[in-house]
Amino acid sequence: MNITIQDSNEVKIVQFEGELETNTSHDAETCFNQLLDEGVKKILVDFEKLDYISSAGLRVLLATAKKLESGDGALKVCNLNETVQEVFDISGFSTILSVFKSESEALDGF
Repeated sequence: MNITIQDSNEVKIVQFEGELETNTSHDAETCFNQLLDEGVKKILVDFEKLDYISSAGLRVLLATAKKLESGDGALKVCNLNETVQEVFDISGFSTILSVFKSESEALDGF
């Protein structure tokens, strides 16, 4: 899995490419924790290039979202493909996290 981070004003856009599952969730967690340690309050996770997400990946997202919310921050996600959207729907994450169709919609939501 590849992780790319971009800036859009005060929002950090994190893009995952490949699969976010048991073997790669530690890398995602490390990435998020580094951003939190830097004082980042707004994170947008762009799943445009993500092929698959497992429960391990969902746990990392949930833990990061909770940490951000406790510090007056926010985590939003966008560009879910059909497979990832199905995992979000079945797990209930579509209602737990703020999900947007596009990056621009998500950025407007901050």
